Amino acid sequence: MITDPFSQILRLVRAETLVTGGFTAGGPWAIRFPAPKTIKFFAVVKGSCWVALDGEAPIRFATGDVGLLSAPRAFVLASDPDVTPVDAMTLFSGVGRTTAQLGDGGDFAHIGGHVLLDPASGRLLADVLPPWIHVRASLSAAATFRWLLDRLVEERASDLPGAELASAQLAQLLFIQILRAHLAGAQDESGGWLRALSDPRIAPALRLMHQDPARAWRLEDFAAACAMSRTTFAERFRSVAGIAPLAYLTEWRMRLAEQALRNEDGKSVALIAHSVGYASESAFSNAFKRETGKSPKSYRNNNMHKRSLTQLEDV
Repeated sequence: MITDPFSQILRLVRAETLVTGGFTAGGPWAIRFPAPKTIKFFAVVKGSCWVALDGEAPIRFATGDVGLLSAPRAFVLASDPDVTPVDAMTLFSGVGRTTAQLGDGGDFAHIGGHVLLDPASGRLLADVLPPWIHVRASLSAAATFRWLLDRLVEERASDLPGAELASAQLAQLLFIQILRAHLAGAQDESGGWLRALSDPRIAPALRLMHQDPARAWRLEDFAAACAMSRTTFAERFRSVAGIAPLAYLTEWRMRLAEQALRNEDGKSVALIAHSVGYASESAFSNAFKRETGKSPKSYRNNNMHKRSLTQLEDV
């Protein structure tokens, strides 16, 4: 099976998508939402509305449009930008309340949620996401979005066995589709692995790095896989990813090492070093400290201490 770097990274950051609520509305209405502490997504499942991020002009959202907000910015959803908004925290106040209705609720329906990332590895994704993604229902992938949104609404409204798990799986698929749509239409000139994954010319090299990170790769190996000269490949990779190929490989190795140090207490540092391509523990320790500012043992001990504190808090 061909290695999929995108899936590997999403697993590493432990992205978990949760549908947390929604609302219906009729007549003039507006709701102000506070700046989210996590990545927030929402979708229009019926009708249309205006979306106004703080400091920006309102954007029109139609049925089937989806938004993903990764920046900590407050925003307003409204039938008209001139309507005075009510506070979302007040509207949804009450133990266990996840839905609300404004007016007769007949004109508009919304569903929303959050994307949770691992506190340690999640920055790998959070740092490369644009502050705001708007996926329009007019895209070629609209049929998939429409199907996912319809199934989400059905599952949340049903009392069928497994509805909670089904909703979570559908929400996860929705998040992946949002990222795919963004990659397909991204015009962002900034670099980063997210943009690199969408470039078919360097994709073969990325697959090799993720398939076998422990191998002693050389620049010419990657260039040959991409049918380019060393110079052309290196320039192309840096222009797209914002980093040199071997530096990207080192960063990916360090992310894998961090995961192993956090989660595999019984695995020695020497074994972890070998698993990410270092012949000796000392060479790995030096590289790890250059990248993270801590030795592998200090990193592991620090995370063990944090886990102990968390367990004490849960008692």
